[in-house]
Amino acid sequence: MRCEPDLWLEGVTELTPERLKALGVKGLLLDLDNTLLPPKAEGPLSDEIRRWAEGLKAEGIRLALVTNAKPHRVRRAARELGVPGAGPVGKPLPFGFYWGLKKLGLPKRAVLAVGDQVFTDLLGARLAGLRFALVRPLAEDALGHTRVLRRLESRCLKPGASMERTPEGRGAKAK
Repeated sequence: MRCEPDLWLEGVTELTPERLKALGVKGLLLDLDNTLLPPKAEGPLSDEIRRWAEGLKAEGIRLALVTNAKPHRVRRAARELGVPGAGPVGKPLPFGFYWGLKKLGLPKRAVLAVGDQVFTDLLGARLAGLRFALVRPLAEDALGHTRVLRRLESRCLKPGASMERTPEGRGAKAK
């Protein structure tokens, strides 16, 4: 199983309809905490994230939240975005991703999972047979166990890995 993501992104908004269509992606399974919303934020999603999601949906890209976030956060974000959402789903177990695939009604090859963590998001996506995009976390002040996992992630990812690398080439910025 590959530990490397298929895409490295500064943030989810780099996933434009054009880029997703070029990759053959018709649906996204999105993490919530530190991917769409800072983990300690109790307010609504940013206007930028809401506009981004609306733009994708307008172009026929299907979205669902698959996250380990607390249920009240998942319900609120799913309602704001007008998408199905489940959480906590127990990532890295693949069952939440299977739920998301069913909700999207798409084959695995047409779906991209997106998240900020290797040992929950990437591992779960791989166990479910999905492609994966790793985004830079929105906040560095994560929970204690997340800080420990971040140290382990740096050992799992190839030496010299940084969020500036993409499959298009080492050191190339994601477009």
